[in-house]
Amino acid sequence: MKKNNSNQRPLILVTNDDGIHAPGLKTLMEIAKKFGDVMAIAPNEGRSGMSHAITIKYPLRYKKLREEEGFVFYSCSGTPADCVKIAINQILDRKPDLLLSGINHGSNSSISVVYSGTMGAAIEGGLHAVPSIGLSVTDYSPSPDFSAAILYGERIIEKTLIDGLPEGVCLNVNFPRLSAGDVRGIKICRQARGLWVEEFDKRSDPHKRDYYWLTGYFENYEPEAEDTDEWALKNKYVSVVPVKIDFTDLGAMEKLRSSYAKART
Repeated sequence: MKKNNSNQRPLILVTNDDGIHAPGLKTLMEIAKKFGDVMAIAPNEGRSGMSHAITIKYPLRYKKLREEEGFVFYSCSGTPADCVKIAINQILDRKPDLLLSGINHGSNSSISVVYSGTMGAAIEGGLHAVPSIGLSVTDYSPSPDFSAAILYGERIIEKTLIDGLPEGVCLNVNFPRLSAGDVRGIKICRQARGLWVEEFDKRSDPHKRDYYWLTGYFENYEPEAEDTDEWALKNKYVSVVPVKIDFTDLGAMEKLRSSYAKART
């Protein structure tokens, strides 16, 4: 894309983990066009659950799918994080003003942020000092109601473009499975403590060889805590969780220093 000067529109990088044909990606691209010039790049097929994985064993390829004034769309053979890397390092000639990842089909609240390719892309954007937002709807159907994501997503995007984000922070935004008129507003909250309780459905193929399908359910460890993303979604709010790129637990670090110091005496 051509370089922008100071009086041109912001440059917005858009990606996802559900692949180039996902309705959520199409919706997000249309939202992004309202705020700036858009460069979209997404995996050529679904890459859900890839977290922050990158491709190192195979070569990466990308292909231009469509281009028009202020908009260009590519497919990529890699993961969501790969899409961000190759866009910033090879395709774009300047750093984006904003990165948007999604709109994911399915929740990325609580511990799902660890597994999410949607958030892996947002975190990669943050590593490049690009204000980044991952957006998801708590609906796994192929054609969810995106009305709440459009209404509230635009508000969050506009606010982020104006105010930016703290260094090393990106946003994990989840929309409840409701139409826009039924949503009560936006809650800035923390990630709920919880865990996916994994179960494996064991089956056999025609050659009598065993194989497994991962199933399971989410267990919220603090369902009554009103400051979490899970509570917000359950109570008809859009949840917005600021996510730190630095995983260091500073409190634990001090305790460990003290413990090791005592062990030496």
